Amino acid sequence: MSATENFSLARAWLRAFNAHDVDALVSLYAEDATHTSPKIRVLHPETGGKLVGKPALARWWKDANARLPGLRYEETALTASEERVFMEYLRHAPGEPPLPVAEVLEVRGGKIVASRVYHG
Repeated sequence: MSATENFSLARAWLRAFNAHDVDALVSLYAEDATHTSPKIRVLHPETGGKLVGKPALARWWKDANARLPGLRYEETALTASEERVFMEYLRHAPGEPPLPVAEVLEVRGGKIVASRVYHG
């Protein structure tokens, strides 16, 4: 995909996330996609912080929406190439200070094959 298409994919990702539309969010991923995050490692240490496959991703985001109904991401920067997108955003969760986050989306054939979250 072109950098422009991947940029649009990242914007669609952010819209779906902030709308708490798990089906739309998961539809952006390949069937065997992976998602790695420090939050997963904390809440589900048995995973090593990595989820594999659309069903696992859907469960993770549905649980996050149930635990944190006001969770939203505020885009601060997007950089896209033909193979990946680097997203920077502020994570806003009720009762918590804003958390700066960086996330990388690896894209193949128009679908996210891996996403990795980084934060302090």
